[in-house]
Amino acid sequence: MDRKFTATVVRATGSWYDVLHDGETVRCRIRGRLRLKGVRSTNPVVVGDEVACEADEGGDYVIADILPRRNYVIRRASNLSKESHIIAANVDQAFLVVSLYRPATNNEFIDRFLVTAEAYRVPATLVLNKCDLYVTDELRETRAAFLHAYSLAGYEVLETSAERGDGVEALKARLTGKVSLLSGNSGVGKSSLIRAVDPSLDVRTGEVSASSRRGKHTTTFSEMYPLEEGGYLIDTPGIKGFGLIDIADDEVCRYFPDLLRHASGCAYYNCTHTHEPSCAVKEAVAQGLIAPSRYESYLKLLEDDKKYRK
Repeated sequence: MDRKFTATVVRATGSWYDVLHDGETVRCRIRGRLRLKGVRSTNPVVVGDEVACEADEGGDYVIADILPRRNYVIRRASNLSKESHIIAANVDQAFLVVSLYRPATNNEFIDRFLVTAEAYRVPATLVLNKCDLYVTDELRETRAAFLHAYSLAGYEVLETSAERGDGVEALKARLTGKVSLLSGNSGVGKSSLIRAVDPSLDVRTGEVSASSRRGKHTTTFSEMYPLEEGGYLIDTPGIKGFGLIDIADDEVCRYFPDLLRHASGCAYYNCTHTHEPSCAVKEAVAQGLIAPSRYESYLKLLEDDKKYRK
């Protein structure tokens, strides 16, 4: 191994990082000064990063620098925090795995993820998993409303069942040859889907708690897996919340494609689509051209995150 080389980060534990160089995996640590560059992030190096590595005096390898990122997916680190947490970098596309039952993924969480993907130029697709469970009339109606809302918004939804294998081949085809991020809440079946897509991958799966109907974390660290048919899949620990960061109030609408489509018809150029008269966005909601759940997410996002995005 050369004393200096560039590589891709494929596993991040927080203290040590596995990087891939010419087909060989090398364990590295971060050079201390990387943590002090003014980047307010809890994780300065993330899976997907292209990095410059070198051997130190003791013969261990260190990450000396991070090469420019072409994109990334980021969220606020925690409530009342001004620090960010970068989920993955340099991805071709992102897939958010969601569920309507045990556990039910919150619409606002979905929309926050999609807003961030739009803001950082990451094409996003929704994966509606556990479709074998939606057998009651109520769940069928919930599924239909979900598909309608995101169809209106312009997002593709892949319906899957890791249990039965439904939709797995379609998902596999979308992953082949690309670097893809697969994210979602704990318990939505993300790890099971990965195993269904590529049974050779060593990904742990877990059960959903019967009492809380929430999943248990089975992915401890972010990791990038090579796929048998080409491409890479980045698996991340289950995410509980998705706070936005570095997006101003007047920018939020442009990251809701369904709202933005109608915003040019508003009477006021600086319309916030909240209280103004002759608002084309509110009219589109009333006419059924924008799903009420999406508009409610927009309003709640403005209200809840106002104190964080100043």
